[in-house]
Amino acid sequence: MKHPVRASCKVAFLAATVLLAGCTAPDPSAVSRDDVFDPYEPQNRKTHEFNRSLDRALVRPLGTSYAAVVPGDIQTSVGNFADNLSEPGMAVNHLLQADLKGMVHNTYRFVVNSTLGLGGMFDVAADFGVYADDTDFGETLHAWGAREGAYVELPVFGPSTERDTVGKVVDIFTNPLSYTLPKPEKYYGTAASVASKIGDRGRYAEMVDSILYESADSYAQSRLIYLQNRRFDLGRDQEADYLDPYASAYEDPYAE
Repeated sequence: MKHPVRASCKVAFLAATVLLAGCTAPDPSAVSRDDVFDPYEPQNRKTHEFNRSLDRALVRPLGTSYAAVVPGDIQTSVGNFADNLSEPGMAVNHLLQADLKGMVHNTYRFVVNSTLGLGGMFDVAADFGVYADDTDFGETLHAWGAREGAYVELPVFGPSTERDTVGKVVDIFTNPLSYTLPKPEKYYGTAASVASKIGDRGRYAEMVDSILYESADSYAQSRLIYLQNRRFDLGRDQEADYLDPYASAYEDPYAE
């Protein structure tokens, strides 16, 4: 069996090479901090309408039912469990970002919550004052100097950018648990993450509905929110670059 971290690093560096060579780049003189670089807007709008239809027919009904039926403390435990299983992958990304403190932080949270927190259902580490420090391969690429690229809306997963789209794919391979856990245990984290996102859709139904179904242009609104918040998360809100959505206050209903 390949060493999980070594395999993850190989995938990461290969993806970065492809991304750096292939990201669509705008004319710098045409882009200001408040601009959105969206050369694929016609295709993106079609995908957005597909996502709205999917949300209306499936995701929203499931989310509201889940939020109404499942007790809040169980919803929290499911979310904690999913978050805990993502900690090793985030530790790898912090390592790739040369952030050893962040790597130790995520590793500590994983060990404490996996043991004292009953497999991660309880966030005991937060009770000790060690709070979540989320990251992903999209942020790793940002740390390596990769361009954000064009805005894209992905089927099911929703708002993204060219760089973050590559990041979503590579994050499938950066979590060491995907190489070490047997089946079907290796899929528990994915199942819990999907359940948690569905619960979020129900919990924040009013806010999400106001954007998707009540705004004058739901595509432009969700695009702006995503880009602004993603750039803020990356510490880029003051940079002259193209924008990011789905706020710190709530999460993208389509995000993985």
